Amino acid sequence: MTDVAEDSPARGPAPLPATTGEALAGFPGAVGISALSVYRTEAADGHAGGSPHVHLVCSEAYYVVGGQGLVQTLTASGFRETPLRAGAVVQFGPGTIHRLINQGDLQILVIMQNSGLPESGDAVLTLPPELLHDAEVYRRAATLPPGAQAETAARHRRDLAVRGFLDLVDAQRERGPEALEPFYAAAAALTAPLLDSWRRRWLEGAHRAAQATGEQLGALARGDHSHLFAADVRAQPGPVESGRLGMCGALDVYPSAPRG
Repeated sequence: MTDVAEDSPARGPAPLPATTGEALAGFPGAVGISALSVYRTEAADGHAGGSPHVHLVCSEAYYVVGGQGLVQTLTASGFRETPLRAGAVVQFGPGTIHRLINQGDLQILVIMQNSGLPESGDAVLTLPPELLHDAEVYRRAATLPPGAQAETAARHRRDLAVRGFLDLVDAQRERGPEALEPFYAAAAALTAPLLDSWRRRWLEGAHRAAQATGEQLGALARGDHSHLFAADVRAQPGPVESGRLGMCGALDVYPSAPRG
């Protein structure tokens, strides 16, 4: 047998280039990902970070890329602070009211269930109650203006949400889980008009992805492996948008499934 040097050309056909751009329409399991730089400005309580909010139907996960901080969470079980350091992973489900705290250049890869559905309205800020009971009032408080005023508006929105969040934390400590009911009810009412579009997105994204796996399992059980010939490789050279001002910080955004 002839030895092959490590720097010898590889044998076999030349590799095919990965497709780019529009070919990357979503991620495995119809999740959405974004690179997050958590806000560095301080709120009224002295903590730098993002705007507390809740998701109604989407789970969320953080993979900490660098820096340090913590995530404050509030659920029916109570208030909790979870440290965030490089390499840490934190996951939570719908109903978890969460606030990111930046204690030093906190950088996170955010993984969201349901292929961008949170950007379609499945995120409600913990604004004071007087801003939650009318959809138009909430929209005006939650929506950032374009242009140079966006950063100032983002800080103001964050400060309002922190005020509401701290009130919820105090109320939950005093009265237990029932203290969250008014906020949960208001969030459900605000998002009720969006449910049909959410369902379409779910059907076209996560549900379709799960169905495809079921079909592949069924085919393999029948001795049919023809779907393996449809394999391809896709690539995205970079985010489709950089520095978008989100609820928690500046986002580098990657493609997700088509909007419902």
